[in-house]
Amino acid sequence: MKYNYKAKWFYLLLIAVFMMTVSSCKTEKIVPGSEAPKDIAGNWRVIKATRNGTDLTSIIDFSQFRISFTDKGYTLVNKLPFLVSKDGAFALDDPQYPFKITFTATGDKPVSTAFTYPIVNGKRQLSITFSPGCTNNTYVYVLEKAN
Repeated sequence: MKYNYKAKWFYLLLIAVFMMTVSSCKTEKIVPGSEAPKDIAGNWRVIKATRNGTDLTSIIDFSQFRISFTDKGYTLVNKLPFLVSKDGAFALDDPQYPFKITFTATGDKPVSTAFTYPIVNGKRQLSITFSPGCTNNTYVYVLEKAN
C-alpha cells in the first residue's frame, strides 16, 4: 500500500484554512469602560487667550482673572471679557464626555458655548470658545488650574 503525502498535506492545509476561517469570524463585543464624570471644581486661570486667532496673552494681563467652579456654580474674579459678566450656575451637556458648557448668570438667560477638557503636558486644561456680543469676534480662553 502506497502512502499519499500529497493528500496528507492537502487535508492539513484544508483543516488549517478551516480553523483560520472559523477563528477569524469570532466577534468580540467591546464595551467601553465607564468614564468618570469630569470634575472642573476649583480655581482656573487663563494661560492662553486668542481673539480671531490673534494671541492676546502677551497684550492683556490675564494673571488676576480667575473663574472658580464649585459643584454647580461659578464665580468670576477680576473680570475680563467673558461669555458672562456675573456669577451664577453652570452645567455640562454630558458629565462624562462634555462638548458644551452652559453658563447661567444670576438673573440672566443661559448661554452655551463649545468646551473641551484635554490633558496637555500632564495637566488638565479647559478650553472655552465664545463671542461676547459681537459675533465677528471669537475668543478662545485656555485655562489651567491655579495653585
